Amino acid sequence: MALSAQNTLKTLFGTLMILSDKPFRVGDRIIFKQYDGVVEDIGIRLTSIRLLSGPQVTIPNDQLAENDIQNVSRRPYIRRVGEIHIPLDTPCEKMEQAVAIIRDELQDHEGLDPNHPPRVFFGEFTPGAFSIQFTYWYTPPDRWKSKEFSEKLNFEIFRKFEALGIQFSLPLRHSFWKQDDQQGPLDVNLLRDGAQQTAENTNDSDGR
Repeated sequence: MALSAQNTLKTLFGTLMILSDKPFRVGDRIIFKQYDGVVEDIGIRLTSIRLLSGPQVTIPNDQLAENDIQNVSRRPYIRRVGEIHIPLDTPCEKMEQAVAIIRDELQDHEGLDPNHPPRVFFGEFTPGAFSIQFTYWYTPPDRWKSKEFSEKLNFEIFRKFEALGIQFSLPLRHSFWKQDDQQGPLDVNLLRDGAQQTAENTNDSDGR
């Protein structure tokens, strides 16, 4: 009885904390551990959440009071962080044009937050491509309108890159084939920084 009373008091205390602190309300979308959904009811013992995938879950209020909760509905904006890779053989002039295109498309863009202007930079020299990094913030934080704007932005960048002959970098893949039909290791000789290296690929049925 003492243990049962202790658990009951713990749950009621969690309910009081939720009602007083108001980390979320009915109708808010929250993320709690692996759950992501909309709060449907806050009861004396349990809170009901309708997951974005459809099912309803109920969570004891003391667990909600004792753990971190993300209240997605209270975010002031939606931030998108993107990265575009350009082939390494792209001339400098084309890279400058690519960066300028993205900057122009994000200048005074739909949903602009004046306190968070968009950022676009020629970011990195990676082993496989040049990297252009961009970040922008969309307000108000309407998920589907933000998705629509992202799609529109992607198509505009695509069209203007295509018009100027600027290509997107594709994943680099090498295939090696033996010249005879016998099984055995495939020896590949690589030269890097003046030193010879040997890589052995044994019993690889697809010859990669």
